[in-house]
Amino acid sequence: METMAVEQNGINAVPEAERHGRPGDLFWPWAGSNLSLFGVAFGVYIVGLGLGVVPAIITGAVGYVLSFLLVGLVAIGGTRSGVPTMTLGRAPFGYQGNKLPAALSYISNVGWEIVLVTLSAQSGAAILARLAPGLPRTTATAVCFAVAALVVIAVGVYGHAMIMVVQRYLTYAFVVLTVVYMALMLPRLGTSLETTSGAGGWVGGVIFAMTLLGLGWVNCGADYSRYLPARSSGRAVAWWTTLGGALPPMVLLVFGVLLAGGDPKLAEAAGGDPVAALAGALPTWFLLPYLLTAIGGFLAGAIMDIYSSGLSMLALGVPLRRHYAVLVDGLLMVLGGYYLLFVSDSFFGTFQAFLAIVGVVMAAWVAIFLVDMWRLRDGGRGYDERLLRAGSGGPAVNWAGAGVLVVASVVGMGLITSADENIARVVGFLMSEEMRASTFGAANIGVAVALVVAGALYFLVTAVRPAGGGRPVAGREQPASGARRAGG
Repeated sequence: METMAVEQNGINAVPEAERHGRPGDLFWPWAGSNLSLFGVAFGVYIVGLGLGVVPAIITGAVGYVLSFLLVGLVAIGGTRSGVPTMTLGRAPFGYQGNKLPAALSYISNVGWEIVLVTLSAQSGAAILARLAPGLPRTTATAVCFAVAALVVIAVGVYGHAMIMVVQRYLTYAFVVLTVVYMALMLPRLGTSLETTSGAGGWVGGVIFAMTLLGLGWVNCGADYSRYLPARSSGRAVAWWTTLGGALPPMVLLVFGVLLAGGDPKLAEAAGGDPVAALAGALPTWFLLPYLLTAIGGFLAGAIMDIYSSGLSMLALGVPLRRHYAVLVDGLLMVLGGYYLLFVSDSFFGTFQAFLAIVGVVMAAWVAIFLVDMWRLRDGGRGYDERLLRAGSGGPAVNWAGAGVLVVASVVGMGLITSADENIARVVGFLMSEEMRASTFGAANIGVAVALVVAGALYFLVTAVRPAGGGRPVAGREQPASGARRAGG
């Protein structure tokens, strides 16, 4: 596939003739999408659980690796089948039953597109305020927002090949600029942090790190691996996905933890607005490179989200070609970003709480998906064309998968908290007041509980009754390699 050609595949299985590349290529899109300076704030958040420097770094690293390992395992299914993530979800949930998780995946992706483009605009405006003091803040914000939205939509429309190239070069640039940035900030780093929480803080730190990173990407894992040859090593696919997604943000996390240990006031400010706070500590000559690093990091994540949200829309059965779906998502992104930037002054808290709820559902989803893939689909080799079309032999709703998803999600929502008073009334119903105020409450342990409960229940249910009403999926058949290009 040529980089400058608009991708024509939708949610169909990518034909073998179009498969190319090596598992190592997966490092770049995942590294680029997780190199934003918001990763510095993540380190500050984990320290806020009462952890010192070493415990915060260890728990953050473990959480990052575990959560992105889930993304890597999902990616194996994409390589084996050639099909994107939320279309593969039709196996454990059925063609119609899959529409619930696909809709939540779509909402989550579009939501993060809005947040990331909004953050890039705010970041650009904050830095331009120092570079050009006379420029009105509203004008600076509008210009940055327009440029950011245009870049994200354009790359998303071109599709997979363009994304793989853009993310590689963005990663190169981010690494160089981030190293210079961290060198300039070295005098502000330190290790003067005490651990005030017990064992619960360690567990909470791991869970919190998982929710901050990989669990937000599990619904996209196969989208970027499906162009690899089907014979590619599954272990290598999982390894490079995990390494790309976990290593770069781990460096930023360590930096954030050390910043909290050396300059607590700056770290506290960075926790709320990392780009503007950290820009204030930099010399003027580095502000333009810093601006490019900050905005580019947010846009790299938004590019991945807008591509995957388009695929999720097609998995819902919307009769559009992939690039038109991206344009629809781009319109929603622009409208949402405009609202956050120029209308609302309190939406972020509510939206973040909503994303925690979606996180619970997606954690339950990935557990069911992986158990189904490894127990019933021969590690991804047993997917077939019933994943792509209704009425082709599979059940409309796989009640085993759908039922477990609902049960695990309800349990998980009962074990998360929210700063939004309205949302707080409908979550956390399985927690006492003491637990709500504890480290576990702050870490939203319900996300991890949903993951474990869903995996265990689905394993037990399918051990008694095979998924799909007892009709196994054809083993080792390539899914619809000659079928029509669904949604594309």
